[in-house]
Amino acid sequence: MSDVLDPEAVQNLKNLYEKHGQVHVFSLWESLTPEERQKLVTDLRDVDVAEMAEFWKSSQEGGTSHLNTEGMEPVDEDCVGRAVGTPEETLQLYEELAFRAIAGGEVGVLLLAGGQGTRLGVPYPKGMYDIGLPSGKSLYQIQVERILRLQELASRLTGGSAGCITMYIMTSEHTKAPTLAYFEKNNYFGATRDQIRIFEQRTIPAFDFEGKLILGSKSGLARSPDGNGGLYWALRNTGVLKELQERDIRYLHVYCVDNVLVKVADPRFIGFCIHKKAEAGNKVVEKELPSESVGVVVKIDGKVQVVEYSEISEENSQRRAPDGRLTFRAGNICNHFFTRTFLQKVCSEFESKLPHHVAKKKIPFVTLDKGEVIKPEKPNGIKLEKFVFDVFQFTDSFVVWECVRDEEFSPLKNADGTAKDNPTTARQAVFDLHRRYLRQAGAAVSGSEAVEISPLVSYAGEGLSSYSGKSVSSPVHLQ
Repeated sequence: MSDVLDPEAVQNLKNLYEKHGQVHVFSLWESLTPEERQKLVTDLRDVDVAEMAEFWKSSQEGGTSHLNTEGMEPVDEDCVGRAVGTPEETLQLYEELAFRAIAGGEVGVLLLAGGQGTRLGVPYPKGMYDIGLPSGKSLYQIQVERILRLQELASRLTGGSAGCITMYIMTSEHTKAPTLAYFEKNNYFGATRDQIRIFEQRTIPAFDFEGKLILGSKSGLARSPDGNGGLYWALRNTGVLKELQERDIRYLHVYCVDNVLVKVADPRFIGFCIHKKAEAGNKVVEKELPSESVGVVVKIDGKVQVVEYSEISEENSQRRAPDGRLTFRAGNICNHFFTRTFLQKVCSEFESKLPHHVAKKKIPFVTLDKGEVIKPEKPNGIKLEKFVFDVFQFTDSFVVWECVRDEEFSPLKNADGTAKDNPTTARQAVFDLHRRYLRQAGAAVSGSEAVEISPLVSYAGEGLSSYSGKSVSSPVHLQ
């Protein structure tokens, strides 16, 4: 921009930051090169400093800590559906509703995929990770192939076109370019180029414990993605929400990319939500232990909320229903359903009302006297995040779908060598599930080695009747 170093424009920018108590970001100005000054001004102009001041203020008023968790109640039973215990004819009804919506192009999926593979020990986005299956498929490839299989199943049911499940991938500043390149290199894994839509969530500045913006370098602020709840800002500001309208995508399945067992656009879940005329829905697993580190879906003051495990009292976490199960057992696994209409309402009316959650982090910074880069050994600042599920409180019609953990939830969070949620546990979860699929189809499966069934062969155990009565010895790889 031509006036980026215009003295009057720079002074106006400095005055704006001074007005909001952030003039320290100009402390190193005199020592900067012209190129560094231009970078700094460009970066500072990109920030709505008044908005950031409001974010800081709201964060100090308490995230979800203001919730009356002592008054929380389980969600109403009439809004709960279950993968187990529901009559088969009812499940088939849900599937048919979903498949007809898929055939009509009304269903989309949205991956929350802003995370890098840092904890996995790799320098690329987590969705590109190969957990070591015989096929060598990444998380992204597995999930794309699942939607391709669903399209085929929808076409068979309706006797018409396959429809198209558009896949939206919300990346971060650091994962967008490699994700784009990865899909292009692999020809979108059989999907069409127009079917995979990659967009970026915004980054916002980090604060020190006094509410001052942190300089991450001499020429720029320390920034980080604004949490998975940044989805709603991104939907509105990247044009995705408008595109959902143009494509007439009415239902969106939103989930985290790192769950290797995720049933992408699960027709039973989608169909249940459509049948119940829900604006939003949440898939949950039964919490196994009071101490398990997952949030739970509850009602507080008549509104649906997700309360983090750290915010629940010991007494409430231990409470049990008459049947002996935990009272608050609806464990949140970041697996959601939204109608487009509800998302439009969220983006226009409620996004600004979402609370900011405080995450204390070790944030590299430069000293304001000498511009030296410091990598702190303990938390020195705060990253503000919004959570995707905080919109549940704004729904007029909300449902919960309880699924089976071993069939649908095996997150990939950590590198091998850790106790759980690592490549080994994720890979074994796939092998165990696929072994069950074959046995449920009537096959006798022997051996303890790898069993993998391509999503293009079977989405959830269907299409394997040819193995009935046969003996199969692992390793097995059905392609």
